Amino acid sequence: MAAGAGRPRGGARTAIRRRQAGALLAPLIAGALLLTGCSAGSGSNSSDGADKSGRRSLPLPAPARPTGGAAEGDKQGEQSDAPEATPSPDYLSTFALDVDTASYGYARRTLADGRVPDPATIRPEEFVNSFRQDYRRPDGNGFSVSVDGARTDDGRWSLVRVGLATRPADSERERPPAALTFVIDISGSMSEPGRLDLARESLDVMTDRLRDDDSIALVTFSDEAETVLPMTRLGDHRARVHRAIDGLEPTDSTNLGAGVRTGYATAVHGLREGATNRVVLISDGLANTGDTDADTILERISSARREHGITLFGVGVGSDYGDALMERLADKGDGHTTYVSGRDDALTVFCDQLPQNIDLTARDAKAQVAFDPETVEQFRLIGYDDRKVADQDFRDDKVDGGEVGPGHTVTALYAVRTRPGASGHLATATVRWLDPGTRAPHEESGSLETGDLRDGVWTSPYSFQVTAVAAYFADDLRAGDARWNSLPGVPPLAELATKARTLANETEDKDVSALATAIGRARELDICADDCATR
Repeated sequence: MAAGAGRPRGGARTAIRRRQAGALLAPLIAGALLLTGCSAGSGSNSSDGADKSGRRSLPLPAPARPTGGAAEGDKQGEQSDAPEATPSPDYLSTFALDVDTASYGYARRTLADGRVPDPATIRPEEFVNSFRQDYRRPDGNGFSVSVDGARTDDGRWSLVRVGLATRPADSERERPPAALTFVIDISGSMSEPGRLDLARESLDVMTDRLRDDDSIALVTFSDEAETVLPMTRLGDHRARVHRAIDGLEPTDSTNLGAGVRTGYATAVHGLREGATNRVVLISDGLANTGDTDADTILERISSARREHGITLFGVGVGSDYGDALMERLADKGDGHTTYVSGRDDALTVFCDQLPQNIDLTARDAKAQVAFDPETVEQFRLIGYDDRKVADQDFRDDKVDGGEVGPGHTVTALYAVRTRPGASGHLATATVRWLDPGTRAPHEESGSLETGDLRDGVWTSPYSFQVTAVAAYFADDLRAGDARWNSLPGVPPLAELATKARTLANETEDKDVSALATAIGRARELDICADDCATR
């Protein structure tokens, strides 16, 4: 079945969504945080039409998108009900890098609570990017680029994976000092267990793990916003910070806009030259007072973002979220999102992952993948729907990209349909980013040949199989959203659950085990819906 042709996934999932529609969470919060951030591919920072082996590759970027053509990802370019779909004249795919994982974390939480996630809250790239990858790392600052792929069971369709990786920091001491302004929601909804109490505990532990030369400010908001702790160098003042954290108590309504504005004002007032200046928003995203529109909120803080490079990160907590608001705030605020469902998640986010998310390796990072029209008939980027960039803006450094820290990996998965009997060059992937300090641009590339495609997804290395399972799982969960067609070669949910359990056993990876549990829970809800629908 072609990627453009939807498979019947109907009754059970539709039935349960209808019954739960009234109670299905508000748009989820891609809650987020963290202060910051091989395959057949070969790295090269050139774009002169040939890779290091001398094989032909497409120049990047290509001319501006032709008018009247079906761009990658557009419905017109994806439909393939006919035996031979007309190929799109646009063979470029350009997007801003994204290391968010909130959509996956919240989907797991929702399934564990016995509910089916709203399809609108499912972002496949956040499922895929939730798992560790074994991409080769660059020797210096910047990115490595790895490109690999495998043929699916669906005709000429393959899954092609573009993997980007940054070098981990050698030590915690290697990063610059941090100046972190925490903007904390203390509205009434935050009184639910697992919200404000979780934030207090996590911040307490994080305060003890930060360095003496790091600084913290605390801003709270309910119906109004208040700076309860100005920017304070930790050093001998940790007790003062702990007292401010421990005094956080839930109160009234949620004026998120006031919280963000006051948070940025506090960050600007306490700005430290040579430090990494961040605003970290901790909230359930359920704004109900004051500014509730992301664009309006961001417009009010735009000068602080542009002039001082202060980025916004969101950390989502709780069982109901304002996903659309939180995700847009993070994306347009040059930040990232994550979601914490419990104590272990929170400690991992605030403490274990802190070094790679305080510092920055790259600003305004974008990727562009050029598919060879001689070998590729169709392609589709899986996810990154809100991170698309116009092809002609790839090298326009005034156009926002994504911020990535040390030790991160970014994965983009494509469904690619090759031409009958095609052989030779398939795709070239290039990443472009700005140095965080000098803002000098850099590029790195990798390429893939048709002969490097593996014979099957499920005989590929474990990391590739995990990537495929995560993408297929996201595809199943957003089956109720008519905007998206199903992926090629997607197995039934029961089979996918079996594959995930096998991978969990083979890899002994707790994250893969959690994925298998989530898929199993989704399968149980499907069975329940089938039973209910036949009564």
